[in-house]
Amino acid sequence: MERLDKAALNALQPPDFRSESSLASTLKTLLFFTALMITVPIGLYFTTKSYIFEGALGMSSRDSYFYAAIVAVVAVHVVLALFLYVAWNEGSRQWREGKQD
Repeated sequence: MERLDKAALNALQPPDFRSESSLASTLKTLLFFTALMITVPIGLYFTTKSYIFEGALGMSSRDSYFYAAIVAVVAVHVVLALFLYVAWNEGSRQWREGKQD
């Protein structure tokens, strides 16, 4: 009889949504960095080409393409490094929370 009562109490317990919230958090992080990976390098390319290299430094169009591309590549690497840092910390945080249960 006691086993049935324990089984009934366990059935009434709310489900564990930690895995779903973890999945939602991971998806939000991934979508955020996807948007950054698209917008930051493209935005920096055109901004630095027009305003910095051609405007402020007076470079030719051909030279400004080259240097703006270098800025965009560096921006891609920075966004990727930030993503890896955030993903590493999020994974270790979830591991610690799971370890404490």
